[in-house]
Amino acid sequence: MRKKVDARIRTLVENGVKTRQRSMFVIVGDKGRDQVVNLHYMLSKAVVKARPSVLWCYKKELFLSSHKKKRMNQIKKMMQRGLLDPEKDDPFSLFVASTNIRYCYYADTHKILGNTFGMCVLQDFEALQPNLLARTIETVEGGGLVVLLLSSLTSLSSLYTMMMDVHARFRTEAHVDVVGRFNERFILSLASCKACVVMDDELNILPISTSIRSITPLPNIEGEEGLTEMEKDLKELKESLRDTQPVGPLVGKCRTLDQAKAVITFLDAISEKTLRSTVALTAARGRGKSAALGVAIAGAVALGYSNIFVTAPSPENLKTLFDFVFKGFDAMDYKEHIDYELVESTNPAFNKAIVRVNIFRQHRQTIQYIQPQDSLKLSQAELLVIDEAAAIPLPMVKALLGPYLVFLCSTVNGYEGTGRSLSLKLIQQLREQGNKLLSNGSVDGGPVSGRVFKEVELAEPIRYAAGDPIEAWLNELLCLNAANHISNIEGRLPHPDECQLYYVNRDTLFSYHKASEVFLQRMMALYVASHYKNTPNDLQLMSDAPAHHLFVLLGPVDETQNALPDILCVLQVCLEGEISKQSAMKSLSEGNQPNGDLIPWTVSQQFQDAEFPSLSGARIVRIAVHPNVIRAGYGSCAVDLLARYYEGQLTGLMEGDVDQPKLNENQSAVTEAAAKVLLLEENVKPRTDLPPLLIGLHERRPEKLHYLGVSFGLTQSLFNFWQKRKFVPVYVRQTPSDITGEHTCVLLKPLENDDVDGRKGVSGGWLNPFNLDFRRRFMSLLGYNFRSFAPALALSILDPKISFTEQEGVEGASTENIFGGQTPLLTPYDLKRLESYSNNLVDYHLILDLVPTVARLYFLERLPASLSYGQAAILLCLGLQHQQLEHLEGQLKLPGGQILALFNKTIRRLHTQLHKAASKDIEAALPRLREVTMEPHKTSVDDDLKSGAKKVQEDMREKMEVMLDPDKLQQFAIAGTEAEFDEALAGGKLPQSGLLSVKSSGAKKADRKEKAKGGKAGKEKRKTDTSKRPASKKARKQT
Repeated sequence: MRKKVDARIRTLVENGVKTRQRSMFVIVGDKGRDQVVNLHYMLSKAVVKARPSVLWCYKKELFLSSHKKKRMNQIKKMMQRGLLDPEKDDPFSLFVASTNIRYCYYADTHKILGNTFGMCVLQDFEALQPNLLARTIETVEGGGLVVLLLSSLTSLSSLYTMMMDVHARFRTEAHVDVVGRFNERFILSLASCKACVVMDDELNILPISTSIRSITPLPNIEGEEGLTEMEKDLKELKESLRDTQPVGPLVGKCRTLDQAKAVITFLDAISEKTLRSTVALTAARGRGKSAALGVAIAGAVALGYSNIFVTAPSPENLKTLFDFVFKGFDAMDYKEHIDYELVESTNPAFNKAIVRVNIFRQHRQTIQYIQPQDSLKLSQAELLVIDEAAAIPLPMVKALLGPYLVFLCSTVNGYEGTGRSLSLKLIQQLREQGNKLLSNGSVDGGPVSGRVFKEVELAEPIRYAAGDPIEAWLNELLCLNAANHISNIEGRLPHPDECQLYYVNRDTLFSYHKASEVFLQRMMALYVASHYKNTPNDLQLMSDAPAHHLFVLLGPVDETQNALPDILCVLQVCLEGEISKQSAMKSLSEGNQPNGDLIPWTVSQQFQDAEFPSLSGARIVRIAVHPNVIRAGYGSCAVDLLARYYEGQLTGLMEGDVDQPKLNENQSAVTEAAAKVLLLEENVKPRTDLPPLLIGLHERRPEKLHYLGVSFGLTQSLFNFWQKRKFVPVYVRQTPSDITGEHTCVLLKPLENDDVDGRKGVSGGWLNPFNLDFRRRFMSLLGYNFRSFAPALALSILDPKISFTEQEGVEGASTENIFGGQTPLLTPYDLKRLESYSNNLVDYHLILDLVPTVARLYFLERLPASLSYGQAAILLCLGLQHQQLEHLEGQLKLPGGQILALFNKTIRRLHTQLHKAASKDIEAALPRLREVTMEPHKTSVDDDLKSGAKKVQEDMREKMEVMLDPDKLQQFAIAGTEAEFDEALAGGKLPQSGLLSVKSSGAKKADRKEKAKGGKAGKEKRKTDTSKRPASKKARKQT
């Protein structure tokens, strides 16, 4: 059945062709594919040239044959069999068979870059991402159509709760409720696009398309009347330079005035031939950057440059550049095979891309492609052209710069989101150097030495006309031109202590209200100005990811003024952790790492710890400070307030959770209400029942967390910032990033929480074992993957103790496993060598093998010797990084003699500690006398003497009593009677001998014999008698 098409649809298509501006059609319904034929037919009738080509993007299944020849054979077979119905099947079949259609998976859309199509068809809405949306739409030329196919819907509001494919990556084990805020904002934004029509699969326009109600056909303008002011200026410029060689023919190839000015700037730098200029060309997509570079290279060849080098991430990216090099040659009457020849790559991965052009018209000249990492091959270069420099790691771009003419080209504000690394870091450095040179030259009045920096920017598009409504809508939807929304801070800058941190309600932020849109653009402007890479996909992550939260730091808010406050700092936080132990054990056993929960999975994998993922934490995904107030303390203030908030210091006592409306409930209510209205009657508007955009932290209950974490590309300034905020490192990636060349690192800060044992602070607690283990591993890797680290950065990460107290120095080094055992770390010969070097008797090469061991012992705090930071840096470079002395001279900016002098002092102090420790070990091994401990007696000396005297007296008394016993004395009685003595003294004289003898009686002798036969008493008496006999003789003699 034929149906008349709404005239407004045809008018929109024709107006777009007349103004070289694109149009967009959103078709709702399962038969929307059939309407693509009608739209393409309208476009073909409106354009003068051949049938427009089509880019058809899909997720997985196309539901039609993508091969043209195969489709043509199918049509012929159906016609032969009589199965082809011209009313139904013929239009679409002929469209597929007769149109140049490029079918492309969404996953392969990077392959269509640099191509231009007249029409773009996007199906499988659930697979669309912001990156894919911008990447595909930007390939459509001016006057072309963008067609978005949606399946049958009861209402457009049902897309609010539609689950997208990307949502699966946003879910984590603890956060599974994804809310499609981006879809809601996308649908609401369609009403604001002046060149967008939303209709059903029967081409009935839906009420949301309010801008097309009053559309009128534009008149046909031909000749000079249809030219804009810039096009007229370009025409005049080409006329004025027509007879100038080689500028005139080359400028004639330019399509816009901006491109012509860029080519003239390049040719001016080439004609100077001073080889000390750097020209940077930046622009958004579709502005003709590569074409301008190609034309400039052709001009360099005409001006006599012999060695021209071109580099890009891949030689396939240089297709447009070389095409315009050859167009420039054609303009200057260069003939292929006569004046130049091409050399294609034999590498299958490069797909026969051109890698070399040999020119031999005047003299031998070469245009040679080199890979970005081959900077050493540029010794003979005169001109270096770097195309898409933002896609090359920044360290490589810096290494490519040298004493030759350099042209830089990069995309900014495009779908890639790249270019910020180049503009924020490299171009800023070059700009400062150029300004310094100019200021020095103006002061001195003499010639300026050094490099001169020039900037060129292309604003006017080539692929489509200026003011394209689709480009404006896409830039606003995806915040691609957010850099234009950076506002100047007016009035007094508040002190950081006066600022407050607010929680941003994402439901209101992405509701597409005017005030919310302005606030969102300002937030994204800070992101773009602060970070090296931002992609449109980050916007969907910000809006839909359930674990992400937003905070802003604002100054004192004046409630009397009806205006949004200036944003000083933006924080994006992702809640992580709370992973079950079973999931952690399964991940460790299988060796995989699920999506999300970056810090828990990273730490768990690095330390093989299944307990850490069960902790809950918050990772600071981004922190962006207003570019006008950098280093004013606002970033530090925001991080400190965030830590205090999650520790519960900013919230009062709450009986229950704060009542916050959930968006999914609101969306369900909106969807249910819209289901009662027909699709052709639905009027989609921003919701009004929304909570406040900003919520004070005292009004919201914080989540219970154990730590704050951050992951970033390791640089000295960033590490110092987080280290001052009491964050400690636990992981540094060994391989650098492909984009920036920086190593990713993870830092953690423990929060006050009763669930985990440990003291508060960095030096102890549950986090201390992770940090200590990381430092030991990092110390070992300094000689391998981290060998290129600057000494200051390596010391900051290690954070060694280099100042010791006198008491620690007196106690000396810990000698455990240093000198003893079967394999000691240091032998007596090693100590002797260290002593000789300390006394300046030998060269440092003699102890170079000992430096790693001594350095490791020192940085493990086993040698308590106080060193300066310079000495510690020298010890680290020589001992842990194994660097040469020449490398230290460049790193420390010190002469070699001074470095060796500091190194000698360092070894002297360390040897003193080692010698002291060795002496203690030797002294401990020598034999020693046992020490006698003198303890006081319980009894005093006087009491002891008195008791002793008393005891002696008692003993003497007992002896005297025994001696004076009559029975005892009887044994000493003298035998004999008076008569016997008188008889012996007969005559009255004693004998001359003086002895008088008296004979004993026999009875007494008998008694003595009886007693001798007795026991012990008899023996004793016999002994006594025997002893007394000599005495009796003596007595006799004396007598």
